[in-house]
Amino acid sequence: MKLRRILTAGVTALAASAVLGTVPPVVQASSAAAATWTRQHPASSPPGREEAALAYDAATGTVVLFGGSGDVSDTWTWNGTTWTQQHPAISPPSRVGAAMAYDAATGTVVLFGGLGSSSLLGDTWTWNGTTWTQHHPATSPPARQGAAVAYDAATGTVVLFGGFGSSSLLGDTWTWNGTTWTQQHPAASPLIRGYPAAAYDAATGSVVLFGGEHPDGANFRDTWTWDGATWTQQHPATSPRARQSAGMAYDAATGTVVLFGGFNSRNTPYYLADTWTWDGATWAKQYPAAHPSARSGPPMAYSAATGTVVLFGGGAPDGGVLGDTWTWG
Repeated sequence: MKLRRILTAGVTALAASAVLGTVPPVVQASSAAAATWTRQHPASSPPGREEAALAYDAATGTVVLFGGSGDVSDTWTWNGTTWTQQHPAISPPSRVGAAMAYDAATGTVVLFGGLGSSSLLGDTWTWNGTTWTQHHPATSPPARQGAAVAYDAATGTVVLFGGFGSSSLLGDTWTWNGTTWTQQHPAASPLIRGYPAAAYDAATGSVVLFGGEHPDGANFRDTWTWDGATWTQQHPATSPRARQSAGMAYDAATGTVVLFGGFNSRNTPYYLADTWTWDGATWAKQYPAAHPSARSGPPMAYSAATGTVVLFGGGAPDGGVLGDTWTWG
């Protein structure tokens, strides 16, 4: 499903091993684990899919889902109990691997790019709770899929990083101010990558980025934070194993960033079902009583209305797609 490219130019095997080997092995779990995953059984639900876009719309108090694998362009909202399909007058074309985040400064959900039915997309759309509106900013990032995105409340901008471009992996940073995109030129930045996970950590006032696909086909396991001006690599004592296409969201109820699943693409793809939390200094593996099955591309978003992180679907190890809904809290 993903637009894969094995790249060798510009990144050596030595650099790859240096990045992938900077994090010590996983050794312990958090002693403060209190939350767990709960499977929901809504009366209605979107069809199963992978790499859908998901974001919490604070203006309506609902989680919004758009598109995903299967050439779909449907919009659904989660109210904490069930999913409801919306039928807006205008809607973006179908796509998979789009970047989507809630822009609190404008009170709208922002959608960018993804892989369309025949090509990569570089369009910008906003959802106002009723319909979608396409924007035509003066400046815009190149078309891509699998970019990391999060709303940076400290600067009031949506931050976008990396992804799969038309001919290569990308490592550029862009911000959306509600009117146009602006490319940033930070002093330091993560290496180019596709499908990293990102979330805004309100406890530290920074955007957290983890992992992603390396140009040589392996995966990163590095952690970076964005402070509104530059990226800083973190060196936590413990860290999740290397992966791409993981789900990640900030859990305001516990003040931690939650990461789940994804897969490691080195040799035979290995799908993951582990849960980790980031407290601003290190990662801690959690051992909840229940959890979703192993999967890739499970979109996650924190619902302030219910005080839970919501996860929907993803890609299954057998090549199929999942359509289950889970909450963490």
